[in-house]
Amino acid sequence: MADLPSKKVLTASVAVTMISAAEEAANKMEKPLSIAIVDDGGNLLAFLRMDGAPLLSVTIAQQKAKSCAGFPIATHELWDFIKDDPMLTVGLPASGQASVLGGGYPIMVDGQLIGGIGVSGAHYTEDMEAAQAALAKLK
Repeated sequence: MADLPSKKVLTASVAVTMISAAEEAANKMEKPLSIAIVDDGGNLLAFLRMDGAPLLSVTIAQQKAKSCAGFPIATHELWDFIKDDPMLTVGLPASGQASVLGGGYPIMVDGQLIGGIGVSGAHYTEDMEAAQAALAKLK
């Protein structure tokens, strides 16, 4: 048998804990948000649309999370990667599978990608703050 590497897996219970942390941060900011967590394949594990969160934030939060499962960098960093290339600037966001709006982060454990989180509904800096609160639960 081949020597297979061990793989960390993001569980639903950890995802729910992270959602709660992001929700708590959103409540402190008094900003209703949508919060999505996906596994390393981009499959939705946990999701919350807080009361009053904009409807469009549902899709955007999920796109941010999937972006980080597909490109293991924060969504605001993805913008820096594509901004000087007209084809990427138009093509990547138009794919519907990626977002360059701040508020998406890869979920990494021991240098290994295990999923992505996306938060939407407020200014992107506030989305980022809530996402970072969720990521802090992994430390």
